[in-house]
Amino acid sequence: MVRLLESLGVPSWVAPVTAAVAVVALGALLVLIARQRRQVRRVEQALALSRELRNRYDALQSVTREGVLVQSLSSRVLDISERAADILRVDPAQTVGRSVGDLPVVMINERGMAMNPTAVLSVGTRPGDTPLVVGVTVPGMASAPVRLVQVAGRVVPHGDGDAPAVLTTLVDVTGRHEVENALSRSEKQFRVAMENAPIGMALVDLDWQIIEANSAFAELLGTHVRALSGYPMADLSAPEDRDTEQGHIHRLLVGEDHRFSLEKRYRRADGHLVWVVLDVGLVRDDDGSPDHFVVQVRDTTESKLKAEMLTHRAMHDPLTGLANRTLLQEVLQTVLEQPGAAGRVAVLACDLDGFKQINDRHGHAAGDEVLVHVAGVLRAASNRRGTVARLGGDEFVVVVQDENAAKAVFEVAAAVHAGLREPVRIARRRLTVAASVGIATLDPDVPDEGGAPALLAAADAALYRAKAGGRSRTEVYDPSMAVASPTGMLRELADAVENDELVVHYQPIVDLADVRVVGYEALVRWQHPRRGLLLPGTFLGYAQEAGILGALGALVATRAVELLARSGADGPWVSVNVSADQLGDGQFATTLLSELSRHRVTAGRLVVELTESSLVASSTRIRHELTQLSAAGVPVLLDDFGTGVSPLSYLRDLPVSGVKLDMSFTAGIPTDPTAGRVARALGALARELAMVTIAEGIEHTEQSRFLQANGWRYGQGWLFGGAQPLP
Repeated sequence: MVRLLESLGVPSWVAPVTAAVAVVALGALLVLIARQRRQVRRVEQALALSRELRNRYDALQSVTREGVLVQSLSSRVLDISERAADILRVDPAQTVGRSVGDLPVVMINERGMAMNPTAVLSVGTRPGDTPLVVGVTVPGMASAPVRLVQVAGRVVPHGDGDAPAVLTTLVDVTGRHEVENALSRSEKQFRVAMENAPIGMALVDLDWQIIEANSAFAELLGTHVRALSGYPMADLSAPEDRDTEQGHIHRLLVGEDHRFSLEKRYRRADGHLVWVVLDVGLVRDDDGSPDHFVVQVRDTTESKLKAEMLTHRAMHDPLTGLANRTLLQEVLQTVLEQPGAAGRVAVLACDLDGFKQINDRHGHAAGDEVLVHVAGVLRAASNRRGTVARLGGDEFVVVVQDENAAKAVFEVAAAVHAGLREPVRIARRRLTVAASVGIATLDPDVPDEGGAPALLAAADAALYRAKAGGRSRTEVYDPSMAVASPTGMLRELADAVENDELVVHYQPIVDLADVRVVGYEALVRWQHPRRGLLLPGTFLGYAQEAGILGALGALVATRAVELLARSGADGPWVSVNVSADQLGDGQFATTLLSELSRHRVTAGRLVVELTESSLVASSTRIRHELTQLSAAGVPVLLDDFGTGVSPLSYLRDLPVSGVKLDMSFTAGIPTDPTAGRVARALGALARELAMVTIAEGIEHTEQSRFLQANGWRYGQGWLFGGAQPLP
């Protein structure tokens, strides 16, 4: 370069200077390049850090429920997270840089009125601002669902470069609000249901103390809701019921049971006891720990009393309130089975003298008043030393229990005669009533192999000896009255069949609409040569025990068919009573159909009345015979309807054409509302099944009208005539 400069005429000193300058310039350039490289590296590091922070920010936003919106103080969107964009239903790329007021977002308040998005998304910029919950939807889409969004904001410094910015957080609370609203609705519904429930309800803590109770529970206990709060449930119970209740509660707490139901008694505030059914369930926490009890209490006092009344009615005579035959036999058999019964048990049989004349002359209403009066005399005479029963008609029995029964029964008999000496006042009349009395004591003279029936038969034999000797007498059983023993009765029954002493009487059945006789019920009687006309209750039990009930039934059926043959083809029908024992022998249906064919009687004119109480276990043979009769055209009625064990199953399983309402229900009409409801319900059931309906035991016009109005088409009873012989 020097030689080049010299050839160009440049002085020689210039070359070194130029070289030095070049070296310096090169060094400076190298320094600048190095500095620039450092700056580039710092920028690259800053950018990398920025990208890392952004990635972390985006990752954080992807997992958080909160969306973030950053806006300048002039409401220009600086940044928006994916979550916030999703909540507001906007595109993030088209949102940044726009004014908040220009965003395609519709916000509404709780009343459904539109709100200014700028004001909503700027909440928190003023002192005292609190988070808002607003509805967010898409403009122009009325059917679009509304999201509930919680909005909260705050001013952050240097959010917009050196200038402050507004950081707004958005949280979708739609699901939470739905859950809260559902819980609130459930709570309200529970409160409304509990307060308006027709039965008592309460929340009870684990110490068995009331937390909260409804009005029905308070009314049941005769107190106020406030008075029950904190009250121990155990103190409401009758003392004798508490141990059982506590046992059930313990089994709930230890997990042996999930709930329990208990019939018990509560004591009201006025001291009276009420019957309730207590239903208790245990509520547990999420971890399974017991939390509290939910209690329901149903007042069953009325139904309990009704059940007791029905039970009482089933075991007692509806007219006099005395025990009926069923209860009497149960009581007598029970006392006879007790150790040392001999000498401590006696039976007094009582039958009124001339009672038929009272009925015929003064009417059945007067006769009923006489029977009620006699029942009172017998109660007073027994003086709580035994059980007084009415067997039917004017037949009464007293079972005397005393340490010296022989002496006590004579005292009772004397008191009966003394009590009946006072005339009975009926309206303006004074009627004199007398009775014959028969006595039997449990001693060696009375056969004991027959149990209660033998002792009753012994008293009955003594009674008829008293009636044969005159009015108002008392006779005591002795062995010469062997007719009262089972063996003697069976022997006489066999002779009665041979000697044609069994006769058939017919009680009319009428159409309740016009009281026209449409049929008769054939009823067997025993025309005893010494004891007079005996009703079936006196001898049918012995006939069944001896196995000749089928023969008696065949005899009655034959007499009924003969009557139908004599009365012509258009005469009334005749019904005969048949028990399960008669059907079970396999011959009854064949014999009956043979008699109908022999006398050329239309099968439909003979009706079979099936005693419901005898069908507790109807066998295949019984169903076969009934089906055979029904197929031949013989109608089958279910007698004593409503009193048996399972009448509905009989109506379903047996070929039954009709039902006959038991007289125990008829007797309560119209004064007993329960009897009326039962008669109405049974009649509706029979009509629904398209069955013939007959009500028996009708004695008053009111009963007839009530039954006809409630669907019973036919009826029979003393109002229409008793059982009499027919030509």
